[in-house]
Amino acid sequence: MPVTRRQVLRYRVHAQQLDRAERAGRSPDDAAILDLGVQDTGPDGSLWALAVRGVPVTARDWPRELALAWTVRGAPHAYRRADLRAVEKALRPYSETDAAKRVITAAAPLADAGIPVLDALATVSRTMREVVDEPLVKGELSTRMTAEVGEPYVRWCAGCRATHMYEMTFRLAALHAGLELEPGTSPPVLRRIPRWPAGQVGVLDRPTEGDDGRLDLVRGLLHLLGPTTPRQAAVYLDSTVRDVTARWPDDAVEVEVDGVRASMLDADLAALEDPPDEPVVRLLGPYDLYLQSRDRNLVVPDKAHHKALWPTIGRPGGVLVDGDVVGTWRPRAKASTLALELDPWVPWSATTRDAVEVEHARLARFRGVTPA
Repeated sequence: MPVTRRQVLRYRVHAQQLDRAERAGRSPDDAAILDLGVQDTGPDGSLWALAVRGVPVTARDWPRELALAWTVRGAPHAYRRADLRAVEKALRPYSETDAAKRVITAAAPLADAGIPVLDALATVSRTMREVVDEPLVKGELSTRMTAEVGEPYVRWCAGCRATHMYEMTFRLAALHAGLELEPGTSPPVLRRIPRWPAGQVGVLDRPTEGDDGRLDLVRGLLHLLGPTTPRQAAVYLDSTVRDVTARWPDDAVEVEVDGVRASMLDADLAALEDPPDEPVVRLLGPYDLYLQSRDRNLVVPDKAHHKALWPTIGRPGGVLVDGDVVGTWRPRAKASTLALELDPWVPWSATTRDAVEVEHARLARFRGVTPA
């Protein structure tokens, strides 16, 4: 089935609820992207990603319905607090090979010591649970864990000029230990998740059949960032193409996006035919899910703009207009005012400029300041 780039981008806008207006009284955990996890990186983090999807949240108050944890790619992500136990199960590696891919450089010393990565993650998780009997700042926890586990779980870090645990093992073990991140802390503080089952600490076993239901990561990517490919999904998850392909849903169907083959869920095909009522304009955060797809040439066809939108350090946000990223933005805060530094990639119409001003005011309200 042939599909155009325009159809795909408009589909993603709708699937991710970027076309949804804010509604008073909507629950803070009422957002489809929470099924996949909302990355909490950048000045406004996960709450702004929810705000631009019509969720009535602000930067000043972390909703009790949400929780933060280190998960996909070791990055902090927001989830529904009620989902945390199921999220932990969905985040368990698909295989030993998958686990080795996720911990990156930590895999080699474990292999040399004859320790499977899955066993290592279980050991670190159980130890971490015992150590965090009260909220601990990351540095203090790292110091205690380094003393507890020793070789081959630790390494000399030239940047820190100290010996400490491999970072990805440390981060990925935390949720399996029943630990969450305390919102608004820098450096991050870890604490125990209330009423976490003791029998779930350090358990990395997976069911041999079936998916993870509503929180299945592969299905979530196909729905929210579809059409996609196993390779693109594997890159997003820090997994292996083989493991992702093995979990590819039976109801995924192949389409051709401007001649390139990819897949999406069969139930989502009908949404490709429904254009939005009017163009959607949003100020997307630097790590918004819409900008996290691994088909960057589809999202931004002009490769000259890739370095501007996705630099290695210091990403800007993206200005979204009817599915297209038409420029970047950076916040410029001073006292109680917020200005925006805008970089339009193409000439903006007066309608677009007016809409960007509306979103600027929205961001200022979110931060509790005045637009400048």
